Amino acid sequence: MSTTDLTLDEIHALAHDAMTANGCDAANAGALADIVMRAERDGSHSHGLFRIPGYVKALKSGKVDGTASPTVTKKTPAVITCEGHGCFAPLAQATALPVLAEAAQEIGIAALSLTGIHHFAALWPETEYLADRGLVGIACTAYMPMVAPVGSSTKLFGTNPISFAWPRPGHGPVCYDMATAAMAMGDIQIAARDGREVPLGTGLDADGHATTDPAKIAAGVLLPFGGYKGSAIALMVELLAAGLTGERFSYEAKEHDNGDGGPPRGGEMVIAMSPELIAGPGWEAHVEAFMDKLTSLEGVRVPGARRHKNRLDAGPRAINSALVETIRGLL
Repeated sequence: MSTTDLTLDEIHALAHDAMTANGCDAANAGALADIVMRAERDGSHSHGLFRIPGYVKALKSGKVDGTASPTVTKKTPAVITCEGHGCFAPLAQATALPVLAEAAQEIGIAALSLTGIHHFAALWPETEYLADRGLVGIACTAYMPMVAPVGSSTKLFGTNPISFAWPRPGHGPVCYDMATAAMAMGDIQIAARDGREVPLGTGLDADGHATTDPAKIAAGVLLPFGGYKGSAIALMVELLAAGLTGERFSYEAKEHDNGDGGPPRGGEMVIAMSPELIAGPGWEAHVEAFMDKLTSLEGVRVPGARRHKNRLDAGPRAINSALVETIRGLL
C-alpha cells in the first residue's frame, strides 16, 4: 500500500477544506476536522480521513445540513437534550458536552440525549472529554443494520459501539471504544481495501457461510462479539441510543436513509458521573491501588494507552495515498 506523509496540521486542513468546499460552514467544518485529525493522531484510522468521502456524499445529497446549528436544552438539572437539526455529530457534541460536564460536576450524574445528528466518528472523544474533567463517561450510538442478533443471519443491529472512560488524575484515563459487532465496519472496509483477511467469526457471506474475506462480510452480515453476550449488549445500545432518545433504531435509520453512503440520522446517549460526589473523598487513591494491581500483571494493557502513546508523537502520519488523492479531488 502506497502512503503519503501528512502533518497533523495538514490532516486538519485537508479535512476542513473538503468540508467547506462541499457545503459546511466554519463551525461544522472545524468540529469535524478536529475529530478527524485527532483520530489520525491517535491511530484510529477507520474514523479519520477514511470517513471524509462519506461525509461529502451526505452533504452533496442534501441529507446532512452543513450549516445547521444545534440547540441545547436542560429539561431538568440532570437531563440535557441536544437537537442537531441535521448536523454532523461533532458539532452537536462540542456544543452540548460542556453543559453535560457542568451538570454532572454540580449534581453527581447527568445524561445527554443527542438527536437529529449524523454520527460517523469514533466515540472515545466524548467520554475522554468527560474523563479529562474528572468525570466517568459512558456513550453509545446505534447505526445502520449490519449485525445479526445471535441465532439469526439477518441484519438488525448496527455495529452499535459503546465507549467508557474513567478519570485518572496524573495519568491518561481508562478509555475504550468498541463495536458490539465482532469488528467495526470501518475496519472491515479497510481490511478489504488493503487485501487482508479477518478472523473467523467476524461475519458471514451473503449466503450465510462463515468467511474470513472482509469483502464478502461487507456484502453479507457481521456477527456480534462473544455470541449471545455481545448480542445482548448490542440490544442494550439500540434501546439506549434509540429507545431512550426517541431517535431511530438501526432498522428505521435504514428505512429512512437515501443510500448515499454517508452517515444516517440517529441518536446518541452520553452519561456523565462524578466520582468525587458519588464515591466521596479518597476515590482517586482507592482506584489507583486497583490500577496498580491491574498493571502489575504481565501482559496487561490499560484501555486507551495505545492512543495516548500515539498522540505523544507530533510527527507526520502515513496516510493511504489513494485516499489522499480522493479527498483532494473533492476540493
